[in-house]
Amino acid sequence: MPRPSAAQACLGSGTVVATTVALLAVSGASGVPAVAVLVVFALVLGTVVTVFSMSAASARAAAAEPGPTGSSEASRPAAAATAAAPTTTPTTAPTTAPGQAYARQR
Repeated sequence: MPRPSAAQACLGSGTVVATTVALLAVSGASGVPAVAVLVVFALVLGTVVTVFSMSAASARAAAAEPGPTGSSEASRPAAAATAAAPTTTPTTAPTTAPGQAYARQR
């Protein structure tokens, strides 16, 4: 399972803090067991928010990836446009003596 990004971890942590504060303010819980239940609920909610944000991010990344070529009609006009584009020939680096190659990389 991939690790959450910093933004996703902050989103989950913020959810935990905000939920805990809101639940404690609304419920008026004063006993240790009641506060513990509210905190556990907030932790679970923060975890769920983080996991859903991770799955949403991976779904966006998968949607942005190009599909297999040649299987759909939508990819053919794009392929024709790139085939019609002028091509440039790659230039090759001039050959140098072994001692001079390092000086040119600087």
